[in-house]
Amino acid sequence: MGILIAVLGIWFSSSLVKADSKAVTTSLTTKWSSTPLLLETSEFLSEEGQEKFWNFVEASENIKTAEHDGSDYSSYQEMLKVACQTLSPLQQNLLKFSLSLRSYSAAVQAFQQIAADESPPKGCILFFVVHGEKTCDFDSLGNLLQAASDRPKPFLFKGDHKYPASNPESPVVILYAEIGSEEFYREHRRLASKAEAGEITYVLRHYIANPSKEKVYLSGYGVELAIKSTEYKAKDDTQVKDSALFINGLLIDLDTQDIFSLIDVLRNEARVMEGLHSLGIEGISLHNVLKLNIQPSDSDYAVDIRSPAISWINNLEVDSRYNSWPSSVQELLRPTFPGVIRQIRKNFHNFVLIVDPTHETTAELLNVAEMFFSNHIPLRIGLVFVVNDSEDVDGLQDAGVALLRTYNYVAQEMDNNYAFQTVMSIYNKVKTGDQLKVEHVVSVLEKQYPYVEINSVLGIDSAYDQNRKAARAYYEQTGVGPLPVVLFNGMPFQKDQLDPDDLETVTMHKILETTSIFQRAVYLGELSNDQDVVEYIMNQPNVVPRINSRILRSDREYLDLTGMNNHFVDDFARFTTLDSKDKTAAVANSMTYLTKKGMSSKEIYDDSFVRPVTFWIVGDFDKPSGRQLLYDAIKHQKSSNNIRIGMINNPSEEPNSQNTIVAKAIWAALQTQTSNNAKNFITKMAKEETVKALEAGADILEFAVGGMDTNIFKEAFKSPKMDFVLSHAVYCRDVLKLKKGQRAVISNGRIIGPLEDGEMFNQDDFHLLENIILKTSGQKIKSQIQQLGFEEDLASDLVMKVDALLSAQPKGEARIEYQFFEERYSAVKLRPKEGETYFDVVAIVDPVTRDAQRLAPLLLVLNQLINMNLRVFMNCQSKLSDMPLKSFYRYVLEPEISFTAENNFAPGPIAKFLDMPQSPLFTLNLNTPESWMVESVRTPYDLDNIFLEEVESVVAAEYELEYLLLEGHCYDITTGQPPRGLQFTLGTSSSPVIVDTIVMANLGYFQLKANPGAWTLRLRKGRSEDIYRIYSHDGTDSPPEANEVIVVLNNFKSKIIKVKVQKKFDMMNEDLLSDGTNENESGFWESLKWGFTGGQKNEDVKQDKDDVLNIFSVASGHLYERFLRIMMLSVLKHTKTPLKFWFLKNYLSPTFKEFIPYMAKKYNFQYELVQYKWPRWLHQQTEKQRIIWGYKILFLDVLFPLAVDKILFVDADQIVRTDLKELRDLNLDGAPYGYTPFCDSRREMDGYRFWKSGYWASHLAGRKYHISALYVVDLKKFRKIAAGDRLRGQYQGLSQDPNSLSNLDQDLPNNMIHQVPIKSLPQEWLWCETWCDDSSKKRAKTIDLCNNPMTKEPKLQAAMRIVPEWQDYDQEIKLLQSQFQKEKEMGTPAEMPGQHTHDPAAHVEL
Repeated sequence: MGILIAVLGIWFSSSLVKADSKAVTTSLTTKWSSTPLLLETSEFLSEEGQEKFWNFVEASENIKTAEHDGSDYSSYQEMLKVACQTLSPLQQNLLKFSLSLRSYSAAVQAFQQIAADESPPKGCILFFVVHGEKTCDFDSLGNLLQAASDRPKPFLFKGDHKYPASNPESPVVILYAEIGSEEFYREHRRLASKAEAGEITYVLRHYIANPSKEKVYLSGYGVELAIKSTEYKAKDDTQVKDSALFINGLLIDLDTQDIFSLIDVLRNEARVMEGLHSLGIEGISLHNVLKLNIQPSDSDYAVDIRSPAISWINNLEVDSRYNSWPSSVQELLRPTFPGVIRQIRKNFHNFVLIVDPTHETTAELLNVAEMFFSNHIPLRIGLVFVVNDSEDVDGLQDAGVALLRTYNYVAQEMDNNYAFQTVMSIYNKVKTGDQLKVEHVVSVLEKQYPYVEINSVLGIDSAYDQNRKAARAYYEQTGVGPLPVVLFNGMPFQKDQLDPDDLETVTMHKILETTSIFQRAVYLGELSNDQDVVEYIMNQPNVVPRINSRILRSDREYLDLTGMNNHFVDDFARFTTLDSKDKTAAVANSMTYLTKKGMSSKEIYDDSFVRPVTFWIVGDFDKPSGRQLLYDAIKHQKSSNNIRIGMINNPSEEPNSQNTIVAKAIWAALQTQTSNNAKNFITKMAKEETVKALEAGADILEFAVGGMDTNIFKEAFKSPKMDFVLSHAVYCRDVLKLKKGQRAVISNGRIIGPLEDGEMFNQDDFHLLENIILKTSGQKIKSQIQQLGFEEDLASDLVMKVDALLSAQPKGEARIEYQFFEERYSAVKLRPKEGETYFDVVAIVDPVTRDAQRLAPLLLVLNQLINMNLRVFMNCQSKLSDMPLKSFYRYVLEPEISFTAENNFAPGPIAKFLDMPQSPLFTLNLNTPESWMVESVRTPYDLDNIFLEEVESVVAAEYELEYLLLEGHCYDITTGQPPRGLQFTLGTSSSPVIVDTIVMANLGYFQLKANPGAWTLRLRKGRSEDIYRIYSHDGTDSPPEANEVIVVLNNFKSKIIKVKVQKKFDMMNEDLLSDGTNENESGFWESLKWGFTGGQKNEDVKQDKDDVLNIFSVASGHLYERFLRIMMLSVLKHTKTPLKFWFLKNYLSPTFKEFIPYMAKKYNFQYELVQYKWPRWLHQQTEKQRIIWGYKILFLDVLFPLAVDKILFVDADQIVRTDLKELRDLNLDGAPYGYTPFCDSRREMDGYRFWKSGYWASHLAGRKYHISALYVVDLKKFRKIAAGDRLRGQYQGLSQDPNSLSNLDQDLPNNMIHQVPIKSLPQEWLWCETWCDDSSKKRAKTIDLCNNPMTKEPKLQAAMRIVPEWQDYDQEIKLLQSQFQKEKEMGTPAEMPGQHTHDPAAHVEL
């Protein structure tokens, strides 16, 4: 341990502060008020289950009144004591860690925002909402409840806290209150009793009437203090990944997984490991069980197509039309061109149509089949006609029956293929959209078989009913869902694939897909020439006798079977006091199972008697439906030795001795008889004739089976004790959430139900259920449990309990098995504490990388939180050509909340860089989770240029979490493409549009800035809403069919949603990016050609109503902000048109943001701060300068609202000497943007003109290389030709090579000159001394302070020397700044009207 702490400590060291030391500190707070820890704790517990949440809520009443010294520390400890009563030591540590991270603050704040949207009544500490009506007074609830049913029920969120005893039919009362306040407990008790009486559904939402003045101090982020290079970075310094962290085999990617997702991983793992531990599985066996991959497979299930009910119209293996094809399966391995379908005489691909002949889609589907057949596609085609099968309906009344009989008649006379052709002739008579009628059938039959008596084929005495009953029976028995159904090798296609156009494509795709599976089988020798191919396909594990969607659905619910106690269901009084987990344990403890006749373990121990599948049959066995379910389970058991059956009786009415005869007989037999006798007796009890006889007065012992001990049975049966029935009834109601008498099947802890009245669940369903369990989990768990050597019943019990535990886990990444060849010398090892569960943690790291800087503090914190078996492998590089780390790094993370010596909360977690070297120039960067947008809010220092020699002692940087990002991907379902230019808005019911955004074509990506709360996503009013509608959405919080898309942000993790949209029917030909007038656009592809047609379009001269000149610029650091203010002044002095400046907010200092409204008012210009978070999927830059370059070019299409037609980019270090209106109005000859080429006139710089030789010379092929200090963008054209998407695509490809894109913002547009053309601006638009000669300076319209690679002259010095007016501008601004300071100190500067921070598009769409 000592070594580890030493090694990590070296990585993560901060020495003691010396008197003359200089320090840098960084803190990050939320914008919202600090939330009470009591509420955050309740949210932590609610993730463990609503039961734990409500128990804590009720127990928390004693915290405030308990005798203690009233300090923060003691109330915190008091709260933990209550919270930790039901938590294991590991979970207690994770709770403390979550509180230190404040990770549930966002959940509490989300409720606060939801409450604010309700607009709380004034002066109330809490309030109630009943279906939209509010009150603060409990006594007026009665009135509100009376008429509640006339008003719609409120929308409940996934995170809502619903009181467990609530009655779903009753009105919903939402209490907005603060747990911990006296008023809350009073109203809570009143509402709870109403809920228990079934009068209301009670929902609790947090609401803090008087929020704290403090903010929440966040942690879980990194702070980098990088040594700044004054040279421009010409190389991307992103490091190659050579580190990894594994926890229990799960890969934790520190770049994409933040600490909040890591806590989720730890909590999930803890639940499973503690569950296994409580079941008696420990140590290495525990980790072996944990590694089992038992996630339900997404494999498509297939039904058996070897049924006589299917009429095949061809057979590739015997029909003469396929004689010329080769017949060996080895042909599959012969190489062909990709996409070629092999023609082999084997029935590899079987296509079955199950149709109702009278359905209007049938003709189209049969046409597709006919097309496959006539084009010699290697597909065996089968038909199943599902028609009315009642005896008294004949073919003269029913068109379906007529078609079936005609098909059968022709098939007998000729053959199936000929019969199929006849059917096609019949459908050719039916007009599109019409229904098949008897006369259509008759007319074709008469024409083809004029000599036949129609009545003898179609009439009542027809002999041509083959398959009529069998077809319907096959359709119903396979459970394939509503007609029509198309099976490919037994697998049903999805409903949306049955559109005739799609069906053809999907089937061809399926043929190619399954060909590769067969190739593999042939190659591995699993499929040989003498095997029947169809038999081979039908023997695959995904083939089941029946497809039941209830069983196959992916959202599955499991019981918690990890409870261990000594309670049983025959003590009802005790049973009612247990919680859900203990009730389940008592039911399992009391369960006696039916098994297939075989030696029981008491006589002989044999592996086959560990039964990996356990069914609990739930139903009222005194009712036919319950008995039927039990009987089908027992029938299925006859064919399987893998299953055990247990029974839970769910009575339909209050139990008494009369209405529980069968239930008591079953119970008595299980308690008193040998397994086999009990099974035979219970099978009799499940038969209806037995029950009829009992009801008629027969004695129960008449049904005794041979070998039964009748005396002991009779005694048990006659016993008046009803505890087991009562316990089962309560269990069904409270834990299984069933209504009285409802049926369900519980298979290895998975609840399937409640089954609807009359819903069929038969032997085949049990077969399917068993099949799935065996395949995914049962066998794997069984083989692990057998190695542990448990006894038969205990082992079967364990398989059931472990299966329920493992299968209930959310589906995640597969665990990675790692084997290390040598770890004796190359790893730092930390052994776990003995006898406790431990996490297996492996870290592989190069100690001198950014990853190591992040990993070290994380491992130190983990070591305090969890018991771990840790191995750290040092993955060092053998040679280093450069100093590998050029930054100091702190990861802000604490395992528990800390307190001062006076027992008060210590000030929140902050990053401290103590005793720092004073000579380097530093730049400060924050490394936050992906979805956080932070801004610097308070510091007088220039965080871009920290020079500690000039600082007295501490540079304190304060940041604020400005937004949590909502990200998404959007597609048009018709085209499958992203709808470029589509706009979304996000708001609440009271303010519908708070932010908006534009969808990118890259991945259909969009991002919206939000904060904790519930938000509504809508299409933006205007063209977006006119042309499109939202078709479906995923990852949101409203049901898929809801019109409003509601998204709840209630944690600090990333939230990514998927939205599908569809053009409205009458808008199919509209284009979002045209302005609705029929401009004669020559189309997308035309605009991509290099030969742009000149000629000014009317859109180039059309001006904005308010004719505003839009200027965009970026700056970082106080020096560049000084340049920026001077650039603005130079523009203002020369431009008569109204101006609007757009600044990238991400890197502006607090001082600039504070001063800009004042300057805007004095000089009468508008401004807007825009920001965009670098998307996670786009290659990240790590160096600040390169990030800013990226922002100059990569997001032009999404930074500005669609209403902005033209934008001019002007570098911060530029001086303007002309009216920029001239540049805006310049004709770009159809190009999306115009740049000035680099000057060639200063000859002494020739050696530095890199574009004159090598790669650039050949790439540009005689074109100019342009400078990125000034450019004009025609945003309409830019968006129309998807220039932004192309630039990002090219950037993504090139940026993988660290040596490309040296000057990112400049190299990228020059590199893309062939795809996104550049209009070369006249040379006088940009003069810079480095490249242009002195004589051209007098014509300069702007002067740029380019770096000079020869002299390396500092910018400030160059500005004063080159530009005479620069100092006057500088003085003018300084004067204004001192005036501002004076007014600020006197408290007079007013907030500027209309100049606010904006999102990239909060405007009216033109």
